[in-house]
Amino acid sequence: MAIKLSHGTIKVLLVDDHGLWREGLKRIIAQLDDIEVIGEAHSGEEAIKKSRELKPHVVIMDVQMPGIGGLEAASRLSRADPDLKILVLTAFEKEPFPSRMMKAGCSGYLTKGCSPEEMAKAIRVVCTGQRYISPDIAQKLAMKHMGKAHPSSTLFDKLSTREVQVMEMITKGVKPQDIAKQLCLSPKTINSYRYRLFEKLSIESDVELTHLAILYGVVDLGLDISERHVDDAVSDATASGNE
Repeated sequence: MAIKLSHGTIKVLLVDDHGLWREGLKRIIAQLDDIEVIGEAHSGEEAIKKSRELKPHVVIMDVQMPGIGGLEAASRLSRADPDLKILVLTAFEKEPFPSRMMKAGCSGYLTKGCSPEEMAKAIRVVCTGQRYISPDIAQKLAMKHMGKAHPSSTLFDKLSTREVQVMEMITKGVKPQDIAKQLCLSPKTINSYRYRLFEKLSIESDVELTHLAILYGVVDLGLDISERHVDDAVSDATASGNE
């Protein structure tokens, strides 16, 4: 459903655990007349709280963050407000995240290598009620449906959405009892998910799970080169705005 804009301005909530990245996005969006940043959050939990308080039209959100993470946050946000548009902006290009985030209720998926122009276009498109997926991600999703997916897609397709959430949190070093608390489940249930992960992926420990996730590029190693990209993008946007 398209968003009805009372004053012609799209209100955006930025959700990312990297303050430098959020600051860069704010500076880029400040160059746009029809889009306004009304708030920021550094975790999925804070995103839910701020969304309830600020009533944004669009939430721009990363996938991997402290706490419940982007997948669970997107699911809760879309359930609470089906009209809210969630635009993923992340460094994670590989499955299972693109398809799982879209299934969780997101309206769009961009990588952090996108240009400021593409990001602005995506925000405007999702506000019309359409979906926007960056071309490189769209191609990978199409290849998946054609049976020509990357091996990581086939491997992690075995997992349920909840198992993907638990896997993500384990690879971030979150203890089972803390995962249980954040996902509002019992520790026994979390351990059941862990053992299902081990069985489906033919591994025997959290360490092996983390190594497998690193091998297939589904965890953040902390080498966030995208933050250097946003500095370049901000410089370009500022320069063009001063012309």
